[in-house]
Amino acid sequence: MTTSLAAADTSQPLSLEFFPPRDLAAQERLVRSVKQLMALRPEYVSVTFGAGGSTRSGTIETVRLMHNLGCDAAPHLSCVGSSLEFLRDTLTTYRELGIRRVVALRGDLPSGMGGDPGDLHYANELVAFIREHSGDWFHIEVAAYPEMHPQADSLQKDIDYFVDKVDAGADAAITQYFFNADAYFDFVDRVQARGVTIPIVPGIMPITNYNQLRRFSTMCGAEIPRWLGHRLADFGDDKASLRDFGIDFITAFSQKLLDNGAPGLHFYTLNNAAVTQAICQQLDRNPAPASAVVAVG
Repeated sequence: MTTSLAAADTSQPLSLEFFPPRDLAAQERLVRSVKQLMALRPEYVSVTFGAGGSTRSGTIETVRLMHNLGCDAAPHLSCVGSSLEFLRDTLTTYRELGIRRVVALRGDLPSGMGGDPGDLHYANELVAFIREHSGDWFHIEVAAYPEMHPQADSLQKDIDYFVDKVDAGADAAITQYFFNADAYFDFVDRVQARGVTIPIVPGIMPITNYNQLRRFSTMCGAEIPRWLGHRLADFGDDKASLRDFGIDFITAFSQKLLDNGAPGLHFYTLNNAAVTQAICQQLDRNPAPASAVVAVG
């Protein structure tokens, strides 16, 4: 697969997502990946948030690490399973660190918590709480679901929930990943018809492992088009060919989104620099030479 790519448009910035490492070796890999991907000059990097204490402390420590590496770090913050005291303390910690951006999410109910979802139940309540606590200190990102949240009753209700988050004070949105550009543009059209004007940035998932992608997509409700699923399955154990196809496919897909007005791209890096960097090189978004791309396992 080949594509003709236009020169980079710096008005359509990139951002990157990482998750907290669980041990020292993973932390070392993360640091290498972050240093490598800073060549992309991302607008910011986000750090995911674990439910039930699994990586909550890890999120704060990873944000400190990113901050020390010179990144504009945007921690994820989930309201489900969180007390108001915890949320206040966490926001205060981030303010003291000089963090100016957060990603406000509802989150999933942690296992073992029974029916106790915490003091706040929905993301719009969390956005309102952040505004009440911190005013305009934080730039607040929220989630968007072009193919509908898997727990939503209908697309219309899902759009209602999204508009509620915007009305509560969200500044921008990041979408769940998807592979159908029409779904993204239809979602943007529908929410703009409701008066939404904030940027809605497509979330981009690099393709490197078909079984992993199927598992992720089942959990989050992202649709893998049948033709794409069959194409990926055909590679079998040929990981190198699947990786090369995935880079070309996601590059062309990302360029289509940018060419049709997407305000930027948010890459789910899975803490691995090589594929995201290869895609961005093809998008003419990477000032580093090709020889600088080093696989990070």
